[in-house]
Amino acid sequence: MTSASATGDTGESVRRTAAIPRERTGGIAVRAASLDLPATLQTRVERGAWLNRATGEQRAVVLGAVAASRLGLRDVGDQVWIGSQWWTVVGVLAPSPLAPEIDRSVLTGFEAARTHLGFDGHPTTLYTRSADEAVGDVREVLPRTVNPENPEEVEVSRPSDALVARAAADGALTGLLLGLGGVALLVGGVGVANTMVISVLERRGEIGLRRSLGATRGQVRAQFLAESLLLSGAGGAAGAVLGTLVTVGYAAVGGLPAVIPLWALAGGVGATLLVGTVAGIYPAMRAARMSPTLALSTA
Repeated sequence: MTSASATGDTGESVRRTAAIPRERTGGIAVRAASLDLPATLQTRVERGAWLNRATGEQRAVVLGAVAASRLGLRDVGDQVWIGSQWWTVVGVLAPSPLAPEIDRSVLTGFEAARTHLGFDGHPTTLYTRSADEAVGDVREVLPRTVNPENPEEVEVSRPSDALVARAAADGALTGLLLGLGGVALLVGGVGVANTMVISVLERRGEIGLRRSLGATRGQVRAQFLAESLLLSGAGGAAGAVLGTLVTVGYAAVGGLPAVIPLWALAGGVGATLLVGTVAGIYPAMRAARMSPTLALSTA
């Protein structure tokens, strides 16, 4: 084990002012926290500073990321109402993926919680950080170490397992979306190829006339290949615009920032152009091989 920290649930609620009913907690807990908690959780302070020996004994608090958002507080020096007293915000934490409950907490020092909130000083949650090869051993001995009399009452969890599962789920979803995109490109390529083949058959007279006037096979081939690229490029551009609009609309409805990487748009359009090139090769070659006299006679 490389480090260990603790938090304790004080049972108090936090409010912006004393006028707000006590039962309206907003899902935010008031917890006493060890001074080394950010180091154990690898959570950085986004604004202000973490508790130290001095502020850990005073009516000072650090807000979790979600707690700060729900309370509408963003600045150091703001005050909140806890236990019939005003407490000063000295810092705001960045999101803590290993401990999401910390994001929904208002944190103060153990000494301040004892003095001003009547906290009994007993931690309710322990956080430990261990080397990968020692995690299993630590997990085995932790219950008896924390509560020798009733080790079965100790619940041990490994937050990194949830992160691994989330990453696996994200990877599976990404693979599924890529697969669907590949199928869509394949269907689009077949559609472009069919359209160009039909175009060649319907424009035999035009092809024969151009060949009779001196157009070479290469020029005819380039013409139909260019048309295939234009057709697929127009479809790719329309898809990129539609995807952008859907993304922006979904983000606006959910109150989220819309993030649209330019490389993704460029990659989508580029993929459609590549598919259009491949799909247009056969129709272009078929048009180029067509005999002028046969084309004019069958037009």
